[in-house]
Amino acid sequence: MDDFHARRALALAILNSGTTLTRKAGSFLGQCAVDPSSLTERQREWFKQLAEKAGLTVEA
Repeated sequence: MDDFHARRALALAILNSGTTLTRKAGSFLGQCAVDPSSLTERQREWFKQLAEKAGLTVEA
């Protein structure tokens, strides 16, 4: 997910989904919502896992 605006919207949707998140996951999603820097492959995978846990999907 390289489009910052789409990533921001999805990060906020995950945070607002009511899914139980760790402090680390919440911090990561907050960073994704405000930092336009590209994610690493590992971060993209974690982001995808968090979205799936929240019942959301990540557009490639």
